[in-house]
Amino acid sequence: MTEDKEMAIRQIANSLHRLNDAVIAAVNSGVSVELMRASRYHNEEGAWGDMLVPIIHQKSD
Repeated sequence: MTEDKEMAIRQIANSLHRLNDAVIAAVNSGVSVELMRASRYHNEEGAWGDMLVPIIHQKSD
């Protein structure tokens, strides 16, 4: 694997760690968080990645 690919994977891992921290904070504040695929990005060379959007659910007070 090339250094550029390894760096891209590390960047995703770091971003996911921050995302997970944000999800934990939101859940601890009382909302439920669902991540849903909104679309799929293709680079026209055979690689693809899922684009996500958060769906926020608030419980009724």
